[in-house]
Amino acid sequence: MRGGRPTLALIAPAGAAIAPETPMLGLALALRTVLAARKSGFARVTVVGASPALAAALEGSGAELVAEAPPGAVSLPWNVVVRTKDMRDLGRGDAADGVPVASPADLPRAEDFLLKGLIKDTEGFMSRHFDRKISLAISRRLAGTRVTPNQMTLVAVGVGVSGAPFFLSPRPAVQVIGGFLFLLHSILDGCDGELARLKFQESRWGGVLDFWGDNVVHMAVFAAMALGLARAQGAAWPLLCGAAAVLATAASALLVYRRTMVEPKEGPLYTSVATHGETSISRIADALSRRDFIYLVLIMSALGKADWFIVLSAIAVPAFFLAVLVVAWNDRRVARSAA
Repeated sequence: MRGGRPTLALIAPAGAAIAPETPMLGLALALRTVLAARKSGFARVTVVGASPALAAALEGSGAELVAEAPPGAVSLPWNVVVRTKDMRDLGRGDAADGVPVASPADLPRAEDFLLKGLIKDTEGFMSRHFDRKISLAISRRLAGTRVTPNQMTLVAVGVGVSGAPFFLSPRPAVQVIGGFLFLLHSILDGCDGELARLKFQESRWGGVLDFWGDNVVHMAVFAAMALGLARAQGAAWPLLCGAAAVLATAASALLVYRRTMVEPKEGPLYTSVATHGETSISRIADALSRRDFIYLVLIMSALGKADWFIVLSAIAVPAFFLAVLVVAWNDRRVARSAA
């Protein structure tokens, strides 16, 4: 153990009919375990008795190739697929959940295990039970390609922005196209984070790009809805609703970014508007920030009334901004009390 941080020793399993360099979701089995261990805080990751093929697969990973396990190292068979969060339990000496891969027939089960671990506890109902099922299926197929998480972010933003002009029309058929593109943006937006975690390509820049990309799409959709409703009503008041929704979105995004994403941190850049403990207001604000509302947009689109969603947005988005202000004040009060 180095500086209080554990050492991991990957050892050969007994009777495994599969090679450690076998690819799974784009990475060799043993390489995936090495990267998960390094990300979870192991000071050293050693591989006992690596073959030339495995040594080539692990090149550049930081793994040490050794003849025998170092004293005091935590041993793990290389064919046991363990998620990063479970690897931390292993480093603390606790039992860790994992899926042993004894043959190629076990690969789908291990893939399912990793993919299900990508679903966040903070997901909205529709996101968890519908969006994620599609995004995980897409990510499963893209994991072994050269598609990067940032490329997926740009694709999702492009799809979302391209859907905005369809809300200029009062025709249901046209608005439904916009609604589906808006929903598709939400689904594809889950793929960038999934790919980043599957490929171990998480980055601060990727998190920032994803955060601001989402907000750009929302502002484009709100602006188009306001213009569409103004044209349909022959009045200017929808433009005021649009201005309220767009400005509140921009202000909320800037405030959340400055409070939760400016300072370096481990893990996802943004998980909640609160930084010093959850409160009832922060729970409400987090609920308002979830994207299940897109399904309401789709229903209203089928009725040719999607542009009226801007009226709701003109109330809900400024309310979200005020909630974030309250949370920020409470976080500052808590921080001062702790100091």
